[in-house]
Amino acid sequence: MGLNEAPGKGSANSQDVHPSGKRPHGRAVQILRGLALAVYFLTCCVTIVVSQLLGCWLYFVNREIYYDYMSMTKRWFAIVVTWMTQIWGPTTIRISGDESVAGEIRPMEGGGVQFNFPERLVMIANHQIYTDWLYLWWVGYVNRASAHGHIFIILKQSLQYIPIIGWGMTFYSFIFMSRKMATDQPRLAYRLGKLKQTRTDPSGKQYRIPMWLLLFPEGTNISGNGRRKSASWAEKKGWKDPEHVLLPRSTGSFFCLNELRGTVEYVYDCTVAYEGVGRGKYGENIFTLSSTYLQGRPPKSVNFYWRRFKLSDIPLDDADEFDAWLRAEWYKKDALMEQYLTTGRFPAMAGSKVDFIETKVQTKSPLEILQIFSAVGIAGLVWRNVQRFGGAVAGRFGFFV
Repeated sequence: MGLNEAPGKGSANSQDVHPSGKRPHGRAVQILRGLALAVYFLTCCVTIVVSQLLGCWLYFVNREIYYDYMSMTKRWFAIVVTWMTQIWGPTTIRISGDESVAGEIRPMEGGGVQFNFPERLVMIANHQIYTDWLYLWWVGYVNRASAHGHIFIILKQSLQYIPIIGWGMTFYSFIFMSRKMATDQPRLAYRLGKLKQTRTDPSGKQYRIPMWLLLFPEGTNISGNGRRKSASWAEKKGWKDPEHVLLPRSTGSFFCLNELRGTVEYVYDCTVAYEGVGRGKYGENIFTLSSTYLQGRPPKSVNFYWRRFKLSDIPLDDADEFDAWLRAEWYKKDALMEQYLTTGRFPAMAGSKVDFIETKVQTKSPLEILQIFSAVGIAGLVWRNVQRFGGAVAGRFGFFV
């Protein structure tokens, strides 16, 4: 199971053999790619944060308009990372699911895909590598009712203090956790309370904002150290230890689902596997940020297998029953990972004319990236015209010679 591997094993140090099937770019090309990526990403992030700062005053005028504005900037960031992956780390997404999601995922003309997931849901997934969230955020981007502006992620509190990026995530109302439930529970309850509030439209009809809450019940991406801890915990509790995933932590998920009870109908579960991550190896050692975006060696394919659960069918009245339910579902996820490692595929799509839907992570239009400069551009034009008007008035009344 990889529990006794040396830390560096499986990191694909060879210059010739890599699961992506590609040789790394030379040092000079990597430097150029890195510089171009840094300029692109930092420019976009700074522009988005400046746009957020320009809209801060809306909080004191109209909270609904403020949150809608921040949702717009969240959509921009989804476009930023999608376009970044399309250019620097292109990969294929291979999608299937069981009968519970039949008809909700369909291929589109031109090789695209459209998800028909509801506007409000909780999404859970196994955590393979650091960029899992990026590919799952893209799912909201290609959903029929666009959800990439309404995704909420629970993150480690330390990420909140990263300059620029941490500020942007704070404006996005992402939920930062210290992993101490006594400290996190009041903050989590407050944030989830915001997500289940009702609004009133101009006609007087009440509604709730769209929301996709993304949870990784394992708490961290799978690694050698994580596997050892998971095996130790399983032995201590007398449980079966899964081979390809970590034992999930149920406390946070139990609290979140109970808080959202009555406002969300479904939990969508995604099992994620990366082509080229062999048995006993760990994706974090193979598909690093450097190998994906600088060396030009992204995964050949990212594989999704979707399932759906009705919240009313999940045992949420008892923490122990919920823990047993979640663990049982994670054992099923482990079996899905075993099938993938054995055959190179998850089970085929249920209720579909195609067994698997294959598409690329890409924007709908290359010009979409220009959206992120709209608020800053408009603010610049307004400021320029205010200056010109002020100068004209001052000249008219002789304030300046």
